[in-house]
Amino acid sequence: MTLHRNLSWLSVLTVVLLLTQAVAAQGPAADLVLLHGHILTVDAKDSTAQALAIRHGVIVKVGSDAEVLQFAGKAPGMRMIDLQGRTVTPGLIDTHAHIADGGVAELYGVKLSDAASVAEIVVRVKAKVAQAKPGEWVTGSGWDEGKLAEHRYVTAADLDAVSPHNPVWLLHTTGHYGVANSLALKLAHITAGTPDPKAGTIDRDPQGNPTGVLKEASAMEPVTRLIPPTTPEQMRQGILYIQKVLHSEGMTAVKDPDIQQIHWDAYKALLGEGQLKERICVLWHAGSTLESAHKALAEINGVPRLPATLGNDRLLSCGAKIYMDGSGGARTGWVYDDWLRNGTTPDVTSSGAGNRGYPQTDPAVYREMVRLLHQNGVPVGTHAVGDRAMDWVVDTYAQVEQEQPHPGLRHSIIHANLPTPHALDVMARLQQAYDAGYPEMQPEFLWWIGDIYAGNYGPKRGERLEPFKTLQARGIIWAGGSDYSVTPLPARYGLWAAAARETLKGTYGPHPFGTAEAVDMHTALRAYTAWAARQMFLENKIGSLEVGKRADIAVWDRDLYSVPTEQIKDLKCLMTLLDGEVVYAAPEASVTAKAH
Repeated sequence: MTLHRNLSWLSVLTVVLLLTQAVAAQGPAADLVLLHGHILTVDAKDSTAQALAIRHGVIVKVGSDAEVLQFAGKAPGMRMIDLQGRTVTPGLIDTHAHIADGGVAELYGVKLSDAASVAEIVVRVKAKVAQAKPGEWVTGSGWDEGKLAEHRYVTAADLDAVSPHNPVWLLHTTGHYGVANSLALKLAHITAGTPDPKAGTIDRDPQGNPTGVLKEASAMEPVTRLIPPTTPEQMRQGILYIQKVLHSEGMTAVKDPDIQQIHWDAYKALLGEGQLKERICVLWHAGSTLESAHKALAEINGVPRLPATLGNDRLLSCGAKIYMDGSGGARTGWVYDDWLRNGTTPDVTSSGAGNRGYPQTDPAVYREMVRLLHQNGVPVGTHAVGDRAMDWVVDTYAQVEQEQPHPGLRHSIIHANLPTPHALDVMARLQQAYDAGYPEMQPEFLWWIGDIYAGNYGPKRGERLEPFKTLQARGIIWAGGSDYSVTPLPARYGLWAAAARETLKGTYGPHPFGTAEAVDMHTALRAYTAWAARQMFLENKIGSLEVGKRADIAVWDRDLYSVPTEQIKDLKCLMTLLDGEVVYAAPEASVTAKAH
């Protein structure tokens, strides 16, 4: 009996010792505390707080200074950040940004996004040609006729004088058209006798000669396939470059659409080196045929499938991308009514017919592609700009969900510029019934390319362009983004544009799209945080500052909820944290982490 009692007490003692060791191994209640702030949690109640505590990269307490300090205690080595009244938000999320390709273009190409005239573009090309060997390709990107003094396209004739021995290709800011010089056209065998390809346009002068401007992939491909491909090292450097920009703008997660294997390999390599300090969710390029969709499915099956992630939610394979139509800037989006020139004059095709754009993927083939991916559990993101394109896309999603329900894939409508009343109805039903049909939109379009949009869409359609207020009224969740490098990367521009709806140059007045569809900053911020996190499939881990979520945090120089709308565009990020690690601190920032 005595032996039995001794054994019992030994057992209890062993359990106590093990529990004590376990608690000790867990360490202090928090390893980092943020105090004296104005914290916009973006939780379901849109709560605010003063402080929060972080342990191992996860938020463990949110509340007042006193509550958080009492919870955290005074453990040796615990770090504290005195926010000095600064505003804190969740790290901002961009649900549509080609950051890898954009970073490569900024590092290695001619930057044209701030060019103010055709003459200025020619000067920059001339300088790049002077550095190149004869026959070497010169590339650039970012030009926009809406920002140029001449208000016209750049043409081959503009470029030929400064590039007689070097082929040149300059991609438009939309990415849906570009201009080649005459040598590049010659190498691509594009002449006056070359017919327009299917789902593409060769721009021509009154005599029928190519101007050098090529619209959509099928027309651009004869030129772009001749350009030496990006190397793995260039891709790696492009990502590292753009990651610094993201950190300096309080951005901690991005959905990079339309990737190929080289992009995935670069992201994965950086993750393995411990250098990927963003959350990256990718969409694989699915092309425009059933064969290319099968190829994308094979690539998706070759990497970890959702809900699996790599690097503790740093790298996710989030589905496939398909193009339903083209661009509002290029007037190649698939619309019901003619595109316009200068806001009033109907645009016409080379045949003289009214231009209503065209599908990039055969509609029947598109439906089969979506069906294939859907039935294999792959989320689909479809690029759809025009109203006719949008109707086809949402009806396709509704059809495949009815045939074989697969709730939670969150099929998205990328850009979703011009939803019809029918599209709004279907999106609302899809979200409620299947957790699908989410518009991923870019408020910055209204600003950065708004001057060409206003001229192409016209005032009648412009009033229902990117209808954020209507979406909110209908209970339709939408997520924000930039489509970088179509527009500048900082999400603060998108936050501002969602509320201001102003164009950059005001060519057709500062508010050609009206302000009836503007939303307040509470809604705009949610579109770039909590709602955007859903489209990353990470809504339970990021997107709001709540207990149990990862400490992805941005600190700002002003209060987003109280400053005038015009100040939002000028927000300054002072500090960015990812998983509780300070990945950026502005040189002038007075908020620093100090050991307790």
